[in-house]
Amino acid sequence: MEPDNGTPRSPEGTAGKSPGPSGTGKDDAGVPPPAIATPAKPAATPPSGTTGEERPDVFEATDRTWEGIVEKGKLPVAVMFYSPACAFCRQMEPYFREYAADFRGLVLFVRLDIMVNSWTPERYGVRSTPTFKFFCDGKPVQELVGAVYPAILKRTIADVLAHGKECARNSTAIDYEITGYG
Repeated sequence: MEPDNGTPRSPEGTAGKSPGPSGTGKDDAGVPPPAIATPAKPAATPPSGTTGEERPDVFEATDRTWEGIVEKGKLPVAVMFYSPACAFCRQMEPYFREYAADFRGLVLFVRLDIMVNSWTPERYGVRSTPTFKFFCDGKPVQELVGAVYPAILKRTIADVLAHGKECARNSTAIDYEITGYG
């Protein structure tokens, strides 16, 4: 065990190392710190004026981009509310991506991480993952919860595509200006 001499320690064992004489972020030997690679995320919103071949099949939405992608979108939308720690979400993900490719240009497929974006799932009553919600004209028209059979998911997507607009027309509009303060 080393004696504690009051020098701050880091988990990497770089106690006593300074950012270098010039403050450039290099250690005393002139070696820069290792670069941290971050995976690229797909664009949050589909770029306007692009064809389906230039876009990803599944978009990653956030609380901030939700309205523009889902509620004001022109196409029916299939949303997968998921959690990175959810085993059933990982089980359903390949099927969701496969159907996104099958229905490209007809239905917009979107994922929303409930661990990072809590407002939207709370607003739509999502209580477990995975939850698949289907929207037409910005209105929720269908929902599936849990690791459903892939054939049921595909059939629901086809049904929403066939009957979703009619269902949305017959549902009550949501007033987004409602507050609890009268």
